[in-house]
Amino acid sequence: MTDQRDPHAIAALLAADRRHAWHPYASALNPPPVYPVASARGVRLQLADGRELLDGMSSWWAAIHGYNHPVLNRAVSAQLGRMSHMMFGGLTNEPAVELCALLAAITPGELERVFLCDSGSVAVEVAIKMALQYWQARGQPGRNRLLTLAGGYHGDTFMAMSVCDPVTGMHHLFRDVLPRQLFAPRPGCGFGQPARAADIAAFEALLAQHRDAIAAVILEPIVQGAGGMHFYSADYLRRVRALCDAHGVLLIADEIATGFGRTGKLFACEHAGIAPDILCLGKALTGGYLSLAATLTSGHVAGIVCSGEAGALMHGPTFMGNPLACAVALASTRLLLSQPWQREIARLEAALRAGLAPAALLPGVREVRVLGAIGVIEMEQEVAMGPITERFLAEGVWIRPFGRLVYTMPPFIMRNDEVARLTHGMIAALEKYLSHPAGEEAR
Repeated sequence: MTDQRDPHAIAALLAADRRHAWHPYASALNPPPVYPVASARGVRLQLADGRELLDGMSSWWAAIHGYNHPVLNRAVSAQLGRMSHMMFGGLTNEPAVELCALLAAITPGELERVFLCDSGSVAVEVAIKMALQYWQARGQPGRNRLLTLAGGYHGDTFMAMSVCDPVTGMHHLFRDVLPRQLFAPRPGCGFGQPARAADIAAFEALLAQHRDAIAAVILEPIVQGAGGMHFYSADYLRRVRALCDAHGVLLIADEIATGFGRTGKLFACEHAGIAPDILCLGKALTGGYLSLAATLTSGHVAGIVCSGEAGALMHGPTFMGNPLACAVALASTRLLLSQPWQREIARLEAALRAGLAPAALLPGVREVRVLGAIGVIEMEQEVAMGPITERFLAEGVWIRPFGRLVYTMPPFIMRNDEVARLTHGMIAALEKYLSHPAGEEAR
């Protein structure tokens, strides 16, 4: 095997990447820099050129146990020895069944039916299909719109894009071809605050006005992730649940980013003490090892869906119930539940608060906020990805900002001294970037 630290090998890899690989949200005509990773272990990424980085992103929030975890490695190896894949149509497998039973047991409410799928975006698509088929089966096909919150993000497939923020979201280019959904203002009441009548009045008015056209409300509970890392009131979420009940509307909770402990509760809905009718999970489900997601619903909703014309939920991914992915998801979830994860998240929250607090004094910083294992520095202006990334690399940390947000969602296993190094590196890089935004050094 070629030594990946050889400069010629690295250059050849990057040339092939530049020519053939199309990275997320990146131009194929003028690709931004990418950095080859040779290996990863614990909370560190080893670049091919020998540099080591503390990972502040958990690989887009998925690798909650870090990398190369022996428990998860063993689960993958053991399952590989039996079978890596089999179709889920007409067949079943033990890891998939056990995972479905475990998810049904640990999620809020009575979400006893689990539909396994490929990714978070697909989980949202499946949830929306469930809601639409539910109302078709009840003889109300006109209930085919969704009510959601401004500032949200639910994925990159078409129905998922339709409920992402239509103004500040990533998908405005598709505005003319997406279904027209209903958007209530982003909650103005922050986490830990009560929701006043004025905070939810617009949502309530939209729900009342369009109740006969609304199939479901869909939202990210407590934390709006890629739409702005906005933390909002648990009381607001309680009121949404009550309004959905009052108007006979389904509630879909998108916990793809917040599920499995990230906010300090196993699922963010638990901050409000509510359960949705449909729940979407993904990201941390497999601990970052393989792509897998799940959409859960109650026996009542599943029964109504399957009493309709089709007699089934009309979706069926090729890799649904993949035993390799399900085996590692089982291992990851059991590993999380076997540990004092609440204490660890509280520890991370305290370490992030202490480490990021000095950022509030930097010029151009609008707000610093922390919830669970989520730390956010919100800027007044958007940051330039290329120059600021180089600053992070120079500090030995891997941070991937977007828009005005410089944020971290570290693996749950990151120690306090590592969090201190991570946050110090974030602030030092941000200071240098603010002094020289284009990346040039003062002479």
